[in-house]
This record gives sequence, C-alpha cells and structure tokens, in this order.
Amino acid sequence: MQESIQYKIFKVFNVFILLVIVFCTLYPFLNVVAQSFSSEAYISAGEVNLIPKGFNMETYKTVIEDRMFWINYKNTVVYTVVGTAISMFFTTIFAYALSKRRLVGRRFLTLFAVFTMFFNGGLIPNYLLINNLGFHNTIWAIVIPGAISIYNMLIMKSFFENMPDELEEAAAMDGMNTYGILLKIVLPLSKAVMATMVLFYAVGHWNSWFPAFLYLDQKDLFPVTIYLRNMIAGATGGAAAGATSADNLIQISANIKSVTMVLTILPILTVYPFVQKYFVSGVMLGSVK
Repeated sequence: MQESIQYKIFKVFNVFILLVIVFCTLYPFLNVVAQSFSSEAYISAGEVNLIPKGFNMETYKTVIEDRMFWINYKNTVVYTVVGTAISMFFTTIFAYALSKRRLVGRRFLTLFAVFTMFFNGGLIPNYLLINNLGFHNTIWAIVIPGAISIYNMLIMKSFFENMPDELEEAAAMDGMNTYGILLKIVLPLSKAVMATMVLFYAVGHWNSWFPAFLYLDQKDLFPVTIYLRNMIAGATGGAAAGATSADNLIQISANIKSVTMVLTILPILTVYPFVQKYFVSGVMLGSVK
C-alpha cells in the first residue's frame, strides 16, 4: 500500500517532534554528567553545557576512595533488595485478596487502604512507634513502615480483577488450593505488572533517605543517599566558611551535586532497560480502563 503525501509529511513532523522531546529529556542528565567532570571555575561561570570543561576527577576520587562510601553503598543495595522483596510480598497478597469479590469486608478494607493515602499519624507518632517497636538503628526501620504502597496495590488489584475467572475455577476443579492458584496460575501470568511494581519499589527504596535520616544514628548503617547528603552539606558548608585546607574542597563543593546524582542513579539506569519492556504494558493492564 503506497503511503500518501500527507502521511509522509506527518511521519517527518512526528520524528522531528520526538527527537526534540528526546533532546529535552536527555539534556539535563547530560549536563549533570558534564558538570561532574568539570572544574570549579567553569561550573561557577555557567559555561558547562554538554561537554566537560577543565576536566577533573577530584570529586570522584574523593568519594570512591572513602571506605564509608562503599559501606553505605552496600547498605543501600541491601535495603533495596530486602525492601523490594518485602513490599512485593505484602502488596501481592493484599491486592490478590482484595481482587476477590467474595471476600468478606472487601469494600471496608479497600476504603481503609485508600484512607491511608490521604491521612497518616504524623511524624512524631511514627517516630515513637518505630522506637517502641525496637526498630531504631535497624534495617526494619527502613523497609517495614513503607512496605505497602497503596497506589501500587490498587494497580495490582485492578490487574488481578481483569484476569478471567475461568482460569482459577479450572485450577480449583483440579484440586488446587488458593495458594497454589496464586503461585502457579496467577503470578506466572502477571509478569508485566510484577516487573513494573518491582521497578517502582526498587527505585523508591534506592532513592529513599528521609526514613534513614530519622531512624538511623550509626554511620555504618546509613544508605548512600545519606552519605552523599552529608558530603554535600560538609563541602558546601566548608567552602562557605572559607576553609583553606585545600583547593580540592572548593572543587568538591562546586560539582558534588552532579557527582552524587551520577553515582546514585547509575545502578538504576543499568537495571531499567531489562524491565522497561514490561513497564508500559504493566501499568496499562493494571489501570482502570
């Protein structure tokens, strides 16, 4: 079938618009990467765009050579893996239960869950609760309080509701119980939404810093986000106070934000391509039509 002139013109404009969107999306990130490799003078003068100027690795060396950075980085990996596993477990069983219309109290439980999206006990009661549970200075203070995202749970609930009931009825007639149906029938058919939820939870745990800021006091338990936050505060504060220990402190204070952004998002960028193909389909399949 031969394409019309109008359609060819549309394709040209479509490609042009998409390229503009891609450039606008990539430019801030490329600018951050360029600043992380640039010297203080060019950054302060605002002369760094997409290409580093006054190339230097001072801040990267300062961060990477610090033993505490790797300890905190390991903590972040552990918190992300454990937190994502716990979140997926509780979110999946909660969403699957609420997706069954025969569940007694289903409407109340759904409304109760949605209520928590808009109201909570407040910062001080949460802090007191964590302390009274004995979670202070433990991994559980990071991974337990936010174990279930109601938004993610509602997406999974909608996904499960859209699955044909005949599949589960056939499995039940073959003698399979509820847990077997969930593990052997439902979850294998839910790879798209599961991968999407894993991505949501993993990114959330990786970028999280406020719970650790509240509930952790020991430096060897900090995630890397707290380490980088403290380094930013120390470098900028030292430079503002006119510290004269070395020129590298001024250099660090100039591009520490860019370096920390690059080091923080690099692992997520390496993981994202492997789950990206499930991302759009998972959200759309689980959304309310």
